[in-house]
Amino acid sequence: MISYVKGILADKATDHAVVECGGVGFKIYTSYTSLSDPKCIQGSEVVFHTYMYIKEGIMDLYGFSGKEELELFELLISVTGVGAKGALAILSTMPPAKLSLTIATGDAASIKKAPGIGNKTAQRIILELKDKIKNESFVSADTDAFSEIVPVSSNERDEAINALIALGYTGAEAKNAVSKVEASVTDVENIIKHALKGLM
Repeated sequence: MISYVKGILADKATDHAVVECGGVGFKIYTSYTSLSDPKCIQGSEVVFHTYMYIKEGIMDLYGFSGKEELELFELLISVTGVGAKGALAILSTMPPAKLSLTIATGDAASIKKAPGIGNKTAQRIILELKDKIKNESFVSADTDAFSEIVPVSSNERDEAINALIALGYTGAEAKNAVSKVEASVTDVENIIKHALKGLM
């Protein structure tokens, strides 16, 4: 219905922004992540990629500073039991790349940190979205999301292979990609980054 709203950021609160466009102020519900975007400064021109949420007499506009966050929002609200407010709570706890990897690796504990999200809901999100996430391009090879999620052990290459398998690659693809990473690269995070570059 409304793909994006571009205008002057007139106001912002903890869960929404007001963007003035053509003399009209659009109240856009958004995440802490988007509100913390360096470009999201009151009085400056901003762009919010939007989604019109219509359900049981409710018609609210949700928007995000990046398309990846919008795509994740749409995936989250497709999960049984996760509404728009719940999706915002989850998106406010971590950036899109880290959330994608959290889902792909089955890290329910991190998802449960969002207010109002219990263990059953976190597990359902992983169950319903894991396959959808792993083949998408949400996780960039340049992301630092791996640093907090992928544990470093005595066998870094095996850890890297397991992480790639969790992202949806076959064991053979993961092993082949890791084997092509130079021996001078020794920590898990960088092994995964280099391997992903070869797989994408």
